[in-house]
Order: sequence, then C-alpha cells, then structure tokens
Amino acid sequence: MELRAKARQLRKSMTHEEVKLWLQLKFLNKRGAHFRRQVPLDGYILDFADFKFRIIIEVDGSQHSEPEAEQRDRYRDRHFEAAGFRILRFWNFQINREMDGVIGAIENALK
Repeated sequence: MELRAKARQLRKSMTHEEVKLWLQLKFLNKRGAHFRRQVPLDGYILDFADFKFRIIIEVDGSQHSEPEAEQRDRYRDRHFEAAGFRILRFWNFQINREMDGVIGAIENALK
C-alpha cells in the first residue's frame, strides 16, 4: 500500500490513546503549534508531527517493547534527530494515566 494511503487509513483507525492525545494537541494548535496526525515522511508514518517546532510525538503500545521494535524505533529516531527533529515518545499508560505530565512535556518542547 502506498504510504499516503496507509497514513489516511491510520487517521481513520487511530488507537484510543492516539485519539485522546490528538484532542489535547488540538488545544495546543490553537496556541501556535501545528500538529498533524499520521504524517508520512521519509518512508515512515509519524503519529504526530509539528514541522515549525520540529517535534515528532510517538504513542507506543506494548509491541514497542519487543527487542526488534526497540531497534527499529532507535534507528528511526536517529534518522529524524539527524534531520533536526526532537522525538517525544509516550507509552499508552502515560496517555491514559498521566496526561497532565504528557502535555507538560510537550509544552516544554514547544518553548
């Protein structure tokens, strides 16, 4: 499947945690940020990205704790860090139980 079409499909089937975070990011967008969701870039699909502030946010479920997934995530993070992005990764449980801390970390990254 072509990457843009896959990103479109993922926007329609976001996880519960991605939806919760997206609703919060929309408030930050009203204050000067411009987060987009399920963004295709450089052969990857980013959960959320703000190109003005060069921030990528990833929401990780338990599958990201598998050794192969951790390695892929590190490789991907290095790729985007080399391109000048700051990567913020949050676990699903953080979105569900620590949303204030998650939003605080994002707001700090926007400064």
